[in-house]
Amino acid sequence: MALTLQKQQSISLAKTAGSSLTSISLGLGWDPVKAGGFLGKMFGGGAEIDLDASCILLNSDYQKIDLVWFRQLKSQDGSIKHSGDNRTGEGDGDDETINVDLQRLPASVKYLIFTVNSFTGQTFEKVEKAYCRIVNGSNNNELARFNLSDKGGHTGIVMASLTRENGDWEFKAIGTTTNGRTADDLITLAVQALR
Repeated sequence: MALTLQKQQSISLAKTAGSSLTSISLGLGWDPVKAGGFLGKMFGGGAEIDLDASCILLNSDYQKIDLVWFRQLKSQDGSIKHSGDNRTGEGDGDDETINVDLQRLPASVKYLIFTVNSFTGQTFEKVEKAYCRIVNGSNNNELARFNLSDKGGHTGIVMASLTRENGDWEFKAIGTTTNGRTADDLITLAVQALR
């Protein structure tokens, strides 16, 4: 059974999975808040919400090596692939997924930081049931989940990080809110959240 993490909690992925991992995926899911009242029920609820999952690759000096997001769906070395932009949040399960081939990641990559932001500027007051989860790529077992429950006027969240440590990867739930609208806007805050 997957662990549900709180802010600032971390786990060893190898210990949680019971063996070293070769690939993982980070899934992001959310739903738009449903409008209340008679008219909301009659017309099907709230507006579409376009959230964007991104992955920032950093070296041991916290310098950006690469960025995988809706404008670049694959890392330059091909080790990280984004499922593509979901502009509504409708439906069950993960709305966006970032797949990471841990064996192909360059040795210079020490940190992967996963962020989510609202490119259109809609705030998280309009989002419900938001979560991120880490999945073993070999068998699709969910290893850990982090519920992004902070409601408010923010447009972005530094969700989580993966840190390379002695051949293993540590997954940390971060949950720092921000007002960035693209992954580029979140890089400085993401580095601060790691330190």
